[in-house]
Amino acid sequence: MEKLIFLGTGGARVVVSKQIRASGGVWIEKGDTRVLMDPGPGCLIRVLDKKLNPAKLNGIILSHRHLDHSADINVMIEAMTEGGFKKRGVIFAPQDALEDDPVILRYVRDFVEKIEILEEGKTYQIGELEFVTPLRHQHGNAETYGFIFKFNSFPLSWIVDTRFFPSLTEAYNTPAMVIHMVRLTPAPVDHLTKEDVEKILKEVKPQWVILTHFGMTVLRANPWKVAKEMSENTGVYVTVAKDGMEIILEEIAERFFKR
Repeated sequence: MEKLIFLGTGGARVVVSKQIRASGGVWIEKGDTRVLMDPGPGCLIRVLDKKLNPAKLNGIILSHRHLDHSADINVMIEAMTEGGFKKRGVIFAPQDALEDDPVILRYVRDFVEKIEILEEGKTYQIGELEFVTPLRHQHGNAETYGFIFKFNSFPLSWIVDTRFFPSLTEAYNTPAMVIHMVRLTPAPVDHLTKEDVEKILKEVKPQWVILTHFGMTVLRANPWKVAKEMSENTGVYVTVAKDGMEIILEEIAERFFKR
């Protein structure tokens, strides 16, 4: 089975600090491989609430060092390794998550089997799951990478936090996408807006898209209403993630890709 579990769908500081939407990241399964992506504040609680076992994780992927993506990474490393007593798992992270002001603490680094540094244009493997970091995003001073996950059901692009730039549409040209849409309208922050996402969808023309990582402007506008408008404007099926949502990718493939 191939599965996504959205442990949290909140983005930006206000939504996260007030936990208007949870910020626990995403649990990814492919066969016997279990990976956690971007364990933000409250991730451990969300994992346990969903009755998931962190000691069964094979690894953790960190797209970038900002706290809404990384605040629980150290406690999740401890949980994955049963307090550091069972050396296991691989951490994938940008270099700056480990440097001067590290978000991955030095004392937990020996708990894991390996740390792999994310770089632009590289392919990585963890168990049965292969993924690519097609390009570095433009997201302030944080070294940030999105992903293309190579599922059996379909390749899945995951566009994390970034401002819009034309290379995004070239890099993430897949039939299914998860996109972080923090903003409804432009602001002086490096995040995608509704207009930016529509631009991506019109160029890529995917068959299935799910939006997540919402800031306050999107939540006030009602994400489901925004997604419906985007579907009408682009001709692309756009849906919305919610906290705790589980998606079986084989079911999505059957519905959208086997016609």
